[in-house]
Amino acid sequence: MYKKLVIIGICVCSMLLGVGFFILEKNAVDISVFENYKTAQPSVVLDDEGQVLARFELDKRATVSYDKIPAILVKAFLAAEDHAFFDHYGVSLRGIVRSFFVNLYRRRYAQGASTITQQLARGMFLSYERTLTRKIQEVFLAIQLERQFSKEQILELYLNNIYFGGGIYGVEAACRRFWNKPLDQVTVDEAAMLAAIAASARLYSPINAPANALKRRNVILHSMQQLDFITPAIYEKAIHAHLYVRNYAPGNPVRLYLQEWIRIWAESKWGKDALYHKGLRIKTTINIGMQEKAERAFSVVFSSLRKQMGESLNGGMMSIEPSTGRVKVMVGGFDFRQSQYNRAIQAHRQMGSSFKPILYALALKAGIGADSVFVDEPLQLSLPNGSIYQPQNWNHIFEGPMTLVKALTISNNIIAVKLFLKIGGSYVAPWAKQFGFEREVTEYPSAALGTAEVTVEENVAAFNVFANNGVYVKPYCIEWVKDQGGSKIWETEHHSYRILDMRLNSQMVNLLMQRMILAQQQSPDGWFDAQSIGKTGSTNGAATTWFVGATPGLTTALYVGRDDNKPMGKRLFASSTTFPVWKMFYKSIKHPKKQFVIDPSLHAELINWLTGEPADDPNEPNVVSILK
Repeated sequence: MYKKLVIIGICVCSMLLGVGFFILEKNAVDISVFENYKTAQPSVVLDDEGQVLARFELDKRATVSYDKIPAILVKAFLAAEDHAFFDHYGVSLRGIVRSFFVNLYRRRYAQGASTITQQLARGMFLSYERTLTRKIQEVFLAIQLERQFSKEQILELYLNNIYFGGGIYGVEAACRRFWNKPLDQVTVDEAAMLAAIAASARLYSPINAPANALKRRNVILHSMQQLDFITPAIYEKAIHAHLYVRNYAPGNPVRLYLQEWIRIWAESKWGKDALYHKGLRIKTTINIGMQEKAERAFSVVFSSLRKQMGESLNGGMMSIEPSTGRVKVMVGGFDFRQSQYNRAIQAHRQMGSSFKPILYALALKAGIGADSVFVDEPLQLSLPNGSIYQPQNWNHIFEGPMTLVKALTISNNIIAVKLFLKIGGSYVAPWAKQFGFEREVTEYPSAALGTAEVTVEENVAAFNVFANNGVYVKPYCIEWVKDQGGSKIWETEHHSYRILDMRLNSQMVNLLMQRMILAQQQSPDGWFDAQSIGKTGSTNGAATTWFVGATPGLTTALYVGRDDNKPMGKRLFASSTTFPVWKMFYKSIKHPKKQFVIDPSLHAELINWLTGEPADDPNEPNVVSILK
C-alpha cells in the first residue's frame, strides 16, 4: 500500500510540474499548423513527352467542411470514441482517473482516456509515444484547442485528418477508397466501419483484418443504439449488413504492371521514403498514346481468348524504338488485380520459331544463300544420350525441296534442324548469345526450333537487331531521375553493338518481309502504311505462342500462354492469338518511318522459291524477290 501511495504521489507531482511548465511554455495553440499543413511531396512519373504517367504518393486527402459531414457519421465517431464530446471541455476527468488507476494497478500503460480533442492534439502536435509527459501535454493542448475552436471546428479537423491506412487521410478519401462513393452517401454500417478503422488502421482495416473490422463495427453499432443515436430497427439492419470493400487498385488494370515495375525499380535505388515523400521526377521512355492503344488491343483480344480458353490465359508485350531501345509500351498481363506477375520482364518462355531468324542470319553469314535448296523430309537423329530425335512440322506434312526463303516464310521445322546441323551447334549457341539472351542456348538440334527460354524483353531486343540495321540495343524504360530541386540524380547508360553488317541485315529484312507481304494480302480489314517484318513462334502443344514484328519505327514482341505452362490446345497458333494483338495495335498508331534501311549495293532478283532457279514473272506462282 505504501509503495502505491509513493507512486501516486510521484505521478501527481510530475503532473503538477508538467502542467506548470507547459502552461508557461505554451499558452496557445499555433493554428498555422492546420492552415499550412502540407502533405509529403509525391514523386511524378512522366512519359516521353512530359505528360504525367503516374504518381507515387502515400498521403491521399480530401477535405470536407463540417456542414457536409453526415450526422450519422458524427454519431458513429462519438459512439466509438467520445460520446460526451459536446459536454466536456476537452478532457474527461472521470476517464483520466479511471485509466490512471488501471495503469497503476497493471504497472504499465494499459488503458487510455483520450477524448476526440485529445486525439486531435496528439495527432497534429505530439508523438505517439506512451509517456506521462506526453500525456500531460496532450491534456493541456486539448484544453487550449477547446478555448480556440468550436466543437464543430474540432470535429471537422479531427475527421479530416484521421489515418485510414494505405496513405488515406480523412473520412471523405476513406469513403471513396473503400466504397467508391462520396461521403454524403455513407450508410449507417459504413459510418460505423469508418469509426472502427479510425481506432487502428492496422488492426481494424476491412482489407487487412476483415474479422476484426466486422467485430468492432458491430460493437460501435451496438453503442450507437444504446446511446439512442439509431433505432433498434436501423441497428438490426446495419448489424446484418455484409462487410463489403471494393477490390480496388487505382488505375488501369493493365497499366498497373508498368507502374509497379517503376515503383520497384525506384524504391530499390532510393528507398520508399524518397519515392513517396521527396518529390522525385522520373522521366520514362513510355509513350502514353502508344501505351493506351497497346493496352486496348491486348485487352480486346485477350478478353475473347480467355472466354474460349479460360481465365488462366495470360501474356506479356513490349514495344521499343529500334534505333535507341527506348521502351514505348510495356504490358505485363491481363489484369494486375488478379496477378502482379509481370510477364513482360519476369516470365521465361520457350521461343519456338521466333528463334529461327537468328539461325537464318548465321546461315547467311556462313555463305548459305536465301536461294539455297534443302529437302523437307522425315528426319531421325541419334543423340549422345542414346535417344532418337524426330522433329516434325506443325502439320506433319513433308513438302520436299524448297529454298531457305520459303522455309523461313512458312516456318518449316525440318529444314531449320538441317540448317542447324549444317552450321554446327557449337557455332549457333555463341552466335545466339550475342542477341542478348541471359540463359544459354544448347547445342542440341532441338535448339533450332526455339527451346531457348527468354523474356519478352529479351525477344524484342533480339528481333530488333533486324529492324535496327544489324545493331543490338539494350531496351531501357527510364531516361533520367531528378530530385525535388531539379538536379539530375540518375541517367540511363546506353548499350549497343553491331552483330550484322548492313548487307547481311538487308537480306534478312527481305526474308522476314515475305510472310508479312502475304499477311497483308490476306487481310480483309486493311493494313497500315509502312513496311513490316515479322515472325511467329509456337512451342510443343501450344504452351506458348509468340509474335515478334517490326516497322522501321517500332519493334514489338508478345506471347500468349498459361502461367503454369500447360498447353493451350491443339492446332492453336500465333495467327489467332498473338498476331491479332500486334496487328490491331499497329493499325491504331502512326508510322512516320515507312521503309527499312537497305544496302544500296544489293539488287533484287526473282526466283522460284521451290527450286531456287531465276524467274521472270513476279505474278507467277512460287515466285519471290530476294536481295543478292
